[in-house]
Amino acid sequence: MPATIRLARPSDRDALYRICLATGDAGQDAAQPGRDPELLGHLYAGPYLELQPDFAWVAEDEAGVSGYLLATPDSTDFYARMERDWLPPLRARSHAGHDPDGWLVKRLHSTWALDPRLADWPAHLHVDLLPRTQGQGVGARLMQAALDQLGAAGVAGVHLGVDPRNERALAWYARFGFEELFRQPGCVWFGRRLERPAKG
Repeated sequence: MPATIRLARPSDRDALYRICLATGDAGQDAAQPGRDPELLGHLYAGPYLELQPDFAWVAEDEAGVSGYLLATPDSTDFYARMERDWLPPLRARSHAGHDPDGWLVKRLHSTWALDPRLADWPAHLHVDLLPRTQGQGVGARLMQAALDQLGAAGVAGVHLGVDPRNERALAWYARFGFEELFRQPGCVWFGRRLERPAKG
């Protein structure tokens, strides 16, 4: 049976965290010996489920949740809420020794804010699919659900970041009208303008 697309539920948290880890290294498995398996999910999945559940979708097949798209219509507000409500308890814990290369802990303790160069694309999203779900149009269905909802919310534009090593993702996002905006070490930033749906 084809995967079902639905809004995420709190009970999906563990599945989202597993998918986040399984795809967190340029689309490949980011698990490493000694790495806290939840740390990546705490940063890139959990905040959306908790703070922006109306823009969090999952794909679910017979084996369970197999992918997700997480978004927010207002990155500035979202990051402010992350800084206020989500990150302080995580930062208070000791993650020493649970992040072998250190970049996740560094990201945890850095300031989360919208890059001014992305101000014209205030929403953002990211999508991750397990291999069993890829190549079946599931990602396209998730993307369309998100773009429709963001457009209905009156958002002017949406951005996302892609690891330049993930060549498949670079090509995939271009299919949905995302255009490259600028590059930073380890990240290519894309943006797409959105139109409000016509009133009937």
